[in-house]
Amino acid sequence: MLDQFHHPTQVIVGGFAAAALIGTGLLSLPIATESGEPARFLDALFTATSAVCLTGLILVDSETHWSVAGELIIMALIQAGGLGIMTLATLFAVALSGRMGLRARMLVQAETRTLQMTDLRRVVRNVVLLSLVTEVILAIVLAGRFLLGYGESFGRSVYLGVFHSISAFNNAGFALWPDSVVRFNTDPWICLTLAVGVIVGGLGFPVLFELRHSWRRPSRWSVLTRLTLTLSAVLLVAGTVLLLATEGRNPRTLGDMSGADQLLNAFFGAVMPRSGGFNSIDIAAMYPSSWLAYDVLMFIGGGSAGTAGGIKVTTFGLLAYVIWAELRGEPSVNVGRRRIPEQLHRQALTIALVGVGTVAASTYLLLVLNPHPLDQVLFEVISAFATVGVSTGITAELDAVSHGLLAILMFVGRVGPLTLGTALALRARTRHYELPEERPLVG
Repeated sequence: MLDQFHHPTQVIVGGFAAAALIGTGLLSLPIATESGEPARFLDALFTATSAVCLTGLILVDSETHWSVAGELIIMALIQAGGLGIMTLATLFAVALSGRMGLRARMLVQAETRTLQMTDLRRVVRNVVLLSLVTEVILAIVLAGRFLLGYGESFGRSVYLGVFHSISAFNNAGFALWPDSVVRFNTDPWICLTLAVGVIVGGLGFPVLFELRHSWRRPSRWSVLTRLTLTLSAVLLVAGTVLLLATEGRNPRTLGDMSGADQLLNAFFGAVMPRSGGFNSIDIAAMYPSSWLAYDVLMFIGGGSAGTAGGIKVTTFGLLAYVIWAELRGEPSVNVGRRRIPEQLHRQALTIALVGVGTVAASTYLLLVLNPHPLDQVLFEVISAFATVGVSTGITAELDAVSHGLLAILMFVGRVGPLTLGTALALRARTRHYELPEERPLVG
């Protein structure tokens, strides 16, 4: 069966599609709902796609609609999507056979974006261990807070801690309360723990592995790590400042909070558009200027080869360096003491423009199909495409066709526009000649 695929990315796309369909089937079972009645197919499909694609957009309230079995299915889909379907499949293959073939190595390389094809078994093991250890630490902190601070039973506290630690680290944004985590917006233990989980998961596994080995020697960091950490810090600070400036006087969001709570919620609000998906203030009550800031942060996203969505901060950073080099008339693009090959310029430009085109076309279609204003529809589309999951509250109000379109956007955003395009191409073509050069006018 695998031989029918011409490129590993096709298997990745197929793997995520299969996971979404399996999740749809499981969520359609009567045992998955509180009422004991089978869920609507569209509700099950949308929720399963949102979970496996680490988005968090929902059509029904997770706490009241899904039973414990349904919530466990959602949690399993989030975990599978976070680790990567192909990474999990390769891990199982290694456990069964004790060895890894070339095809398996290629699949894991494509899924984890490892830079070399050596010792991929160790890469898979480290990805799984890092994910589980981080989730366990987050779960302990959250469970302890729910137990000691909110009077939840021990079993309920552990369940809430595990569910939300998995959701946070995998940047899924699923919460078991109808208001996300608004009820905890003055609790730094809850908000900061979730924010840390989102940040760590969103940095990307290659960056986390490099930091683990050389966090004391920044001079030896790769371009990937430097770009990811620098731009992530800049975006977090900028997002916090923008939210404080725009929402600080809004009585429906930050306006009635103390200074410390304003800072906490502004920081939390700056973290979550980077693909986290939780919200501690009412998104629908925010000013349109804040929605626009969210749009930008969501579209940029987080780090490569992690659980975050968007076009990724490295793509955004490389494009910034390309523009800067062009403005200065530089013949090449240099980041620090490293020259970036032209192939990466084209890849970054392709990813960004495909993302812009996808968002623009989808926004137009949703505007045609629904009566909602542009700013809300654009927010919804970018949230789905960047696999963020925050919403201004119009998700459930859209028609069935729009729900299907959002599900497709979530899927495309998870597997990546470039990965999806490569998977659809049956074969790569190599040109053995170059055409004569001509320079048309630009601008």
